[in-house]
Formats: sequence, structure tokens, C-alpha cells
Amino acid sequence: MIDRYTLPEMGDVWTEHAKYQTWLDVELAACEANWKLGNIPDKAIKEIRNKAAFNPKRILEIESEVRHDVIAFLTNVNEFVGDAGRYIHVGMTSSDVLDTGLALQLKTSVALLIREIKQLEKVIFAKAKEHKNTAMIGRSHAIHGEPITFGFKLAGWLAETIRNRERLELLEKEVSVGQINGAMGTYANTDPNVEKIACEYLNLVPDTASTQVISRDRHASYIQTLALVGSSLDRFATEIRNLQRTDVLEVEESFAKGQKGSSAMPHKRNPIRSERISGLSRVLKSYVIGALDNIPLWHERDISHSSIERMMFPDTSTTLHFMLREMTEIIQELGVYPENMLKNMNVYGGVVFSQRVLLALTAKGMSREEAYGIVQKHAHSAWNKDRGDFKSNLESDIAVKQILSADELKKCFDPEIHQANLNIIWERLGL
Repeated sequence: MIDRYTLPEMGDVWTEHAKYQTWLDVELAACEANWKLGNIPDKAIKEIRNKAAFNPKRILEIESEVRHDVIAFLTNVNEFVGDAGRYIHVGMTSSDVLDTGLALQLKTSVALLIREIKQLEKVIFAKAKEHKNTAMIGRSHAIHGEPITFGFKLAGWLAETIRNRERLELLEKEVSVGQINGAMGTYANTDPNVEKIACEYLNLVPDTASTQVISRDRHASYIQTLALVGSSLDRFATEIRNLQRTDVLEVEESFAKGQKGSSAMPHKRNPIRSERISGLSRVLKSYVIGALDNIPLWHERDISHSSIERMMFPDTSTTLHFMLREMTEIIQELGVYPENMLKNMNVYGGVVFSQRVLLALTAKGMSREEAYGIVQKHAHSAWNKDRGDFKSNLESDIAVKQILSADELKKCFDPEIHQANLNIIWERLGL
């Protein structure tokens, strides 16, 4: 069967028309299976193949009277097919159509998300490779720690993006299940071979043991995975926002010609796209509780899950699809300022190299307690002064000069030392 849901845009997957088309595909697949099993005459299957169609407007008209969407859909399809329509939906229940049709939408949705995350992976890889040796300060608690490289920071993003791509690939398999097993899911009024053949036709696999609905743990996994990917994008966006702060300015979102940052302050250049991603990640996370609450349905089914799913799947799918595209463009066009990274790293005379000095002193025989006290004193002295200089403070300390030569002390302030073992990261990621 041709997969008609390999669509160029995510929004197209979640239209009302696309939903009805999946329903028709499921019904046609079941008819093909029944014909193959000898349950539908040749003449009838030809009529169904040639005439089966639907009109969304007409479906809504019928639904306003019957108050049941699948019945309204089937009524409309039969208006097109005529007498052969009596072979459609035989032995099936509404959830066979709804859940199997939804599986087709989810499968296509995940495929589109995988396509986008692969693009993101590609641009992060390129940017990380470009900046493997671009030295900058690493921070913990938002306070300067020790030198890293911008490529190393991006390597973490790349590894996380690869994991998220792998999660989506696993998710595609998890949601690609269908069911055609009738009321309660017992196959009482339909041959299990109909399900098997129809699912093969739709490129799905039969659910292992569904009730009257496909169990909602699969669907909760979908929402949780999308929220998880969104949280990763939020992490990247939050880091960009922090690094773009005026007092840091180590990276910056691209600022288009003619773009304006503030109605009142002409100088503003704001990280609005990263802020947008952080905000949208909250939308994804907000649906997780609802998705989990959909799992404990009453007995073999109820429809408490249905209303939220009509909102949840289109919202989360289109939102993450947009976020992935947005983050790909942000990183591809990101301004990187190595000179500011170097300046920030060496503020206060290189206090961030304190551990190297501590280790050098203890390696020469000074006790750790004494060495720590000396290094901390000079670091804090530099830190608390407008133009403090940690290195100069150490150079004038008699106790330090007695143990470390000028060259030995200078070596402690070489950022290359902090890059010496990063090859193991580059090798793992192929950078």
C-alpha cells in the first residue's frame, strides 16, 4: 500500500480531512482482508474500491443528528458506495477505526519529527566540530568554574540530541500498532486474520492484547517522549539565553536586518527565539499528566481519553515539529564570540585556574590544607576587587615562590591543559 501520509508538513497530518482519510484507509484495509478471506464478493469489493469516499461537511451534518462521529462517517461513506456498503465495518467496533487510524497519524508524525531532529543533529555536529578548540569558561551554579571549550558544550547537546533521535525511532515502532478485533476486543464477530491482513496492508502490526481500545500506555509514551525532547531543546535555549546576556555575550542569536528588539529601547537585541522555545516546552510538559491519566480507563474502555486526545496529539506534534526547526535555525545562524569567551575566562587574573595551582603546590610537597588556604586567599582577594589579579597575587607570595618557579606557575594558567583529554569525547561522537 502507498503510504499517503508521508506529508510535507506536520499540520497536514492533523487536519479533520486527514483524520477521516485514515478512517477510510482502515475500513478499506479491513474490506481487502475480508475479500481475501472470501467474505466479500468480487463485485462488491470493486464497488468499494472505486466509490468509497467521504465529505467532511456532510459528516458533520450527520453527526449533528446522530451524535456519533464514526456512525456519521460510515453513513456518509455508504452514501457514496451504495449497496456494497453493507460489507464495510462488518464485525468491527468504532475503536478499531479510531485507534488504528490514530496509529497511522502517530506513525507519520514521528517520522516527520525524526526527519527534523536529524537536521538538528547535523547542524549541532557541524557547530561542535567548528568550535572544538574554542576555549571558554565552564560554569557551575552560574559561577565560573574551569575552562572548557564551546565545542565541548555542544558535544553534550549533540549526544543528547542523538539519544532523543533514538527515542523517537523506538517510539515509531511503539505507536505503529492497530486493532480490528470488535467489541471488547475478543474477535467474537471478526476473524483474527482480518486484523492480521489489514494491519499488514497498513504497515502496522496488531496490538498484542488490546481491550476494546489500544491501551493508552503507548499514547502516554508518545506524549512523554515529545515532552522529553522539548525539555532538551529548552535546555539548549536556556543556555543560549544565558550566554547572550549583556554581561556575558559569548553567543548571540542572529539579528535580522530591520529587526527591532524593543518599542522603547533601540539598542535591544533579545534572544526571542530561544525564549519562544522555552515557553513552548511548557506546553508539551503540560499534557504529560493528562496522557498518564488516560491510561486507567474504566474496564475494557470508556471515552474519557478521547476529548483530551483531540487536542493533545495535534498540539504536541505540531509544537515540537516547530521547535525542532526553530532550534536548528538558531544554532545554524548562531553568532559565537571567542574573544568575549577569552575575556570572561581570564577575568580577575585567571581565578578559574585555582585548582591547577592547588595541585601544583601539593605535588611539590605543600600540605593540601595550607595550599588551599593560600590559593583561596589570593583568589578571593582578586575576586573582591574591581581589577584584581589572581596570577599577580600568587607571583608576589613568598610561600608560593619558594615552591613553584615562574614557568611552573605560568603553566598552571594554560587553558590547553583542560583540553588535553577531550579527544575521548570527539572520538565517541565522530567529531
